Amino acid sequence: MILIAAFAVAVVALGQELTASIKKTEPVKPLVATFKWEATTFDFGKIEKNVPVTHEFTFTNTGTDALIISSVQASCGCTVTDYTKDPIATGERGFVKATYNAAKPGVFSKTVTINANTEDAVVLLTIKGEVVE
Repeated sequence: MILIAAFAVAVVALGQELTASIKKTEPVKPLVATFKWEATTFDFGKIEKNVPVTHEFTFTNTGTDALIISSVQASCGCTVTDYTKDPIATGERGFVKATYNAAKPGVFSKTVTINANTEDAVVLLTIKGEVVE
């Protein structure tokens, strides 16, 4: 009887010790990719009609997981895009390039939508300027 009681006390004490050690561990932080853009807007100023202009937006992945851009879409057919297609590791740099071909004079403002595996799944970049003859 004494042996059974001693065994029960030992099991309870060991269980409390294991529970205490489990509570002391740090919670696991989720893996997250994060854009840190140098700028999200670019002004070309005055540009000539029918002369394409290009700007390259650059960013750094400041998150804890590889950043993967799933799509880049321009707001109109007058803008062509290119971007880093390989996963961008933590601390590495990537780009999104926008080339605008002005077909008519006047002020313009166009957006480029980026979808990625970041906390903010969608990012908008803006290019603007004025087309002159």
